[in-house]
Amino acid sequence: MNDFERAERLKEVFESLYEINKRIPIIVEGKRDIIALRKIGLVGNIIALHRGKGLYEFCDEIAERFHKIILLMDWDEKGENLHRNVSEHLRGMWEEFSPFREVIKILCQKDIKDIEGIPVLLERLTGEEVRVGVEREGFLGDI
Repeated sequence: MNDFERAERLKEVFESLYEINKRIPIIVEGKRDIIALRKIGLVGNIIALHRGKGLYEFCDEIAERFHKIILLMDWDEKGENLHRNVSEHLRGMWEEFSPFREVIKILCQKDIKDIEGIPVLLERLTGEEVRVGVEREGFLGDI
């Protein structure tokens, strides 16, 4: 798969994630991950894991507030450990959305190991800033 195909596939994944995130919150590791997902256009609820709470307290709060979640932890060693721990505590809430993280991880793995690097990677692969969920109709009418 060449860079263009990888970028197109990533955009497709994030377009789907954009739609689902309107209803289902995404859990990421930290603030920079939230900023990265906002930069590419996600508008739904995105929650940082590291908010001054312990892991168990965080998971209890999430389980009380939501019935479904999307887990998007990094795929470096720390992220994999966090993903394993959080997914165990929130069993039954995230599994149907696990393909998102796996596909993103596969498409990005040779270049980056974290969510915060996705906007820069997409820009490098496409040569332009990538935003999902943006209506393109009338886009050229302003020129």
